[in-house]
Amino acid sequence: MARPELPIRAMCGKPRRPVAVPDILGAMPKPARQRLHPDVLRLGLVSFLTDVSSEMIFSVFAVFFTTVAGASSALLGLIEGLADAAASALNYLAGWLSDRSGRRRGFVTAGYAFSTLAKLILLLSSSIAALGVFRVVERLGKGFRGPPRDAWLAAIADPKTRGFAFGVHKALDKAGAVLGPLIAYALLRWLGESASSYATLFMVAIVPAVLSLLVLARIPDRPGPVHAREDLRQSWQALTPEFKRFLLPSGVFALAYFSLGFILLRAHQLGFGMAEVVLLYALFNATCVLTAPWVGRLGDHIGRRRIVPLGYAVHAGLNGWLIFASSRWELAAVLAVYGLFYAIEDSQSKAFIADLEPERRASAVGVYNFVVGLLYLPASLIAGALWGVAPAAAFALSLALSLMAIAAFLLLRTGQRRSGATCAARPSPPP
Repeated sequence: MARPELPIRAMCGKPRRPVAVPDILGAMPKPARQRLHPDVLRLGLVSFLTDVSSEMIFSVFAVFFTTVAGASSALLGLIEGLADAAASALNYLAGWLSDRSGRRRGFVTAGYAFSTLAKLILLLSSSIAALGVFRVVERLGKGFRGPPRDAWLAAIADPKTRGFAFGVHKALDKAGAVLGPLIAYALLRWLGESASSYATLFMVAIVPAVLSLLVLARIPDRPGPVHAREDLRQSWQALTPEFKRFLLPSGVFALAYFSLGFILLRAHQLGFGMAEVVLLYALFNATCVLTAPWVGRLGDHIGRRRIVPLGYAVHAGLNGWLIFASSRWELAAVLAVYGLFYAIEDSQSKAFIADLEPERRASAVGVYNFVVGLLYLPASLIAGALWGVAPAAAFALSLALSLMAIAAFLLLRTGQRRSGATCAARPSPPP
């Protein structure tokens, strides 16, 4: 009697549930020209108003913290690292709670409201301690709203144009980050660089934050699948292997990704005044606005498995340039190109995760943000310590780690392809 052949799937481990789009190594479909859902634009408006508020403050924060308040660059690194860690601390919890209930808007609203309330700290005190507490607490709100909002956005967007939707959302988000620093610049030019001027700036920044909550309240929720019986451990176990593999290069790259505040501080060291630093920050955001939709279209066309390592490569090139940059025009050019890198990294990595994890998107984004956010803390601490020795040392380390992230991503692709070929060629075992 001939031996029955077992299906290849049985020989290669238990079957995986189907996904809506190809996995981390698969080819991506070409996008169809479709109009964006109106709620994509509404969520973009919410992010626009919030970024007008937050970036008015962040555009002056690094220089204000070190020169006006009198903190050291090492303390800046600690605060920035703690802020990123705080943002990541609630990510997995927020994503799990959102997927568990299937609700999105309630968690998103709570996160935006928390960030708005945190800005009130600046109206009470501008001491080093108060500034540090504000920076950390404000990021807690970002951490709580991020995964549910990205899952909400992924559900609204058409799968064929998901990269474009995330790119447009990021463009609107960063448009607020262009207007915010320009408002800060106008206020500082009008009022002068004094303690009372900064108090006025902080007060004005609260207004668009409140408006964003009013817009958000008018957007209907788009509930996701409900997983009411899953705890955190079960939620992690249910995530796709493709997504879990992506965490390795993401974690390596997170160690290379220190705060943009250090580049702004470098610009200040090279002779840019406080108001000019604000304009440089606006330039960075303007580049991101102009390139994010284009990058999204490109990702839909060639696949996000190519776009993600491209972002790592751009970051590596920028840090290589910063090692030798010694003129004002070079810093301005670096910040302009940095906007392109941010458009790739921040928007397309989230669209990539939505591709890899169609069922538990909020949890996946939460895990991703949690992992990379925890690694941002040592990244900023190391950058702050190296900065005291030589700024070029911090940039050199970031360059090396960016190249390691590219290698990890490519090795992961090669390893999975070889594993798949071996599995397909393996003979059937006897019954």
